[in-house]
Amino acid sequence: MSGRHTNMLRRVRRATAFTAGLVFLSFAAGHSPAVTVSETGSTLILPLFKAWVDAYAKVDPDLHVTVGATNSSDGIAQVIAKHVQIGTSDAYMSDNTAMANPHILNIPLAISAQTIEANIPELRGASLKLSGSVLAGIYSGKIREWDEAAIAALNRGVHLPHHAIIPIHRADGSGDTFIFTQFLTFSTRLSESGLTVPSDWEKRVGYGTSVNWPSVADSQTVSGNPEMVQALGRTPYAVGYLGASFESDADKAGLETAMLQNQDGKFVLPTAVTITAAAARLTPRTPPDERLTLVFAPGADSYPLINYEYAIVSVKQPNPQVAEAITNFLLWCIAPQGGSAVRFLDPVHFIVLPTTIRALSEIQIAKIRQPGA
Repeated sequence: MSGRHTNMLRRVRRATAFTAGLVFLSFAAGHSPAVTVSETGSTLILPLFKAWVDAYAKVDPDLHVTVGATNSSDGIAQVIAKHVQIGTSDAYMSDNTAMANPHILNIPLAISAQTIEANIPELRGASLKLSGSVLAGIYSGKIREWDEAAIAALNRGVHLPHHAIIPIHRADGSGDTFIFTQFLTFSTRLSESGLTVPSDWEKRVGYGTSVNWPSVADSQTVSGNPEMVQALGRTPYAVGYLGASFESDADKAGLETAMLQNQDGKFVLPTAVTITAAAARLTPRTPPDERLTLVFAPGADSYPLINYEYAIVSVKQPNPQVAEAITNFLLWCIAPQGGSAVRFLDPVHFIVLPTTIRALSEIQIAKIRQPGA
């Protein structure tokens, strides 16, 4: 780490100190005027962000955070348009968007995961195994029934029904779609190794927060994770992708979380162990601007669908009070003694940032200022 970044990091760490689990904010001396900050974006991080806002109200009663839930693309767009101060996103800004908006930061706050959920009454608790190439076949319309050979080969001994598959995908500009379609793209690239079946997914569809989904009979579109749970729950033989923070809702809906084939060919479920294993393999590659995919990590224990959850924030805020309030709130969110304590992360199946990544996020947070500062 450069001397400039080291000095900046030291200043950030001096800005907050933790005693009895509470943050003594840098503006605590004297009374601070009330500040209102608006957030919108990811529905995946919504349960965690709500918990953070409720808890932080006891740390700084003068900061009022309004929380919205639209989608990741909207979270990015609303910050760029200066309509909100914090956007949340499961996806980092694209290269083109980042180049056009160098004043916008992509700050990881935690690490999350995505699950693949199916509603197959005949499974009766049996584990369902799926691969990226099989899912690409389902979402491209090449695999149409649950008992087709490509799925049966992964699930020997499991009774699969002879019934049409109903794929459900997001219609909005979704970070979940970004993660899911990256998984399909990256995993189908390995067809030459024999790990997957050949696919033209990357050429036909590729990945992004929005993609041109192939036309598949009976497929459905939804907006947001809550709608995804509802659609899957009311549609037998459906399959869809869902933020891990909605796992309890998926359980209540009677959905089956699929085991996914990782880059090493192993089938794994999303657990703290497998998410941490994947993060350990890819987070060391994180650049200073922290825009990095964590999808399809190598390693026998790595779960293939994990991601950074980002705060999208402009370096320039309207006044010193807003800049300082956002800075201290984000520092609290990523601090293990604050918002990254297990009592916040575990219920929504997030994991804490590695120490080195938290340091990078602190450096980025330190760039937030008022105009002219």
